[in-house]
Amino acid sequence: MNPQDILRYVDSLHRDKNIDPELLFQAIESALQSAAKKQYGEDSDVIVSISRDNGAIAATLAGEPLGDDQIGRIGAQTAKQVIIQKVREAERDALMLEYRDQIGEIVGGMIGRADGGVATVNLGNVEAILPRSEQIPGESLHANERVRAIVFEVRPSGGNRVRVVLSRTRPQFVQRLFEQEIPELSDGVIAIKSISREPGYRSKVAVSSEDQQIDPISVCVGYRGSRIKAVREELAGEHIDVVRYDSDPEVLIPNALQPAEVDQVLLCDMIGRAIVLVQEDQLSLAIGRRGQNVRLASKLCGWDIEIMTNAELEEQIERAVGGFSQIPGITEEIAQALVEQGYLSYDDLSVIEPDQFMEMSGLSEADVDRIVETAEAKAEEAEQAAAEERRVRRDQERTEKSAPAPVAAEPPAEQTPAESAAEADGESAGNQSEGSENVEQTSSEASSVEESPAEEVVAEETTAEQVEESSEAVTEEMKAESNDSEPVAETVDSSEAESNKQEG
Repeated sequence: MNPQDILRYVDSLHRDKNIDPELLFQAIESALQSAAKKQYGEDSDVIVSISRDNGAIAATLAGEPLGDDQIGRIGAQTAKQVIIQKVREAERDALMLEYRDQIGEIVGGMIGRADGGVATVNLGNVEAILPRSEQIPGESLHANERVRAIVFEVRPSGGNRVRVVLSRTRPQFVQRLFEQEIPELSDGVIAIKSISREPGYRSKVAVSSEDQQIDPISVCVGYRGSRIKAVREELAGEHIDVVRYDSDPEVLIPNALQPAEVDQVLLCDMIGRAIVLVQEDQLSLAIGRRGQNVRLASKLCGWDIEIMTNAELEEQIERAVGGFSQIPGITEEIAQALVEQGYLSYDDLSVIEPDQFMEMSGLSEADVDRIVETAEAKAEEAEQAAAEERRVRRDQERTEKSAPAPVAAEPPAEQTPAESAAEADGESAGNQSEGSENVEQTSSEASSVEESPAEEVVAEETTAEQVEESSEAVTEEMKAESNDSEPVAETVDSSEAESNKQEG
């Protein structure tokens, strides 16, 4: 191999592929060494080195230098293949390092394909993917459109390829968009302290400023909302609430629950719960549609927020004190102390820290373990009862939907004796005609069976004796019906006679 060709090859790959020249020299040395071992034996002590200045190749075998003619006999084709493989590995490693440094940063590219929900994005030196799960719900991506996203994951793929996964749903994407639109964030004048997000629907951003004269909310919103509007357009119209950050949770939580008005915040430090009291007319506004407002506020503040009115809190406290007092070993004073710390259910009590419970109640470790086990059992019973109640309610709703609408029945009209007699005669005649029809039908079936060939009568076979038995049964039924109808007729006749006498 010509030393000048090696230098040109290394320089070209360094400029085109952004690969470190030292990695390329090491790859070529390793390739030549592997090729030499195939010629002189895998156990042979062959060392190959390349000069970084002039590209000259030096090789030794068991400490003895190899001449140029011996080096030239090394399989050039084998060396070339190994060199290509090493270069690809070096290129992959370089891409891995490049994009791993960009995890959480915004990149832009052109959409190549958007089939089946998964979009491929051309970033220039690598083709990244944007899965459906990392796309904003409701947005549609099309080929040849530019898109911005953050680098979410970088990992090696099959062969020497690099798999770069992008995301548009992570909270970091909102933060990076704010930093691009608001120079004060990059300058450190204001800072984003926390972000909670439900992609495609709503985000809450808590911001603060070291300078008391600067309003961080106004800076983020911009003149007539120009800055926040640009961010919303990139997020497919997602609503963004910018709130003022405060290190005091009693101040931050009401800010996070805006636009609802909060009366009081009760912090339960032992379990990380914040009970927020609001007026009745503010309850639905604080909770939000499907619990979205309180859910985002909880993520933003890092507290488990429960919204309730004063009446609901008093009811829960009374129920919790009564329930805890029923557990053996818990007095009313201990139950009251548990409620003051925010434990309002058996489920809360089942996850209490034993050390804290022992310190608060003065009970022994055995008593605390027994109380926790009892609370776990009662919590499981309550959960099963709630599940059964939900199942019964669903069954009732399903039954009500499937049941037909009730029809009001009309009261029966009064009948005269003559109408009753006519109706009785009609029923008797109908029974007789029905019986005759059954006889005729049975006779016709018997005749059809007799006329049909023997091969066709396979599944059901009717004999003459069965026809006679069915005919006798129909005849006896007709007699019984006629006997039953005679007393009715006599009663009707007697009532007619009595009425005629009265008229005479």
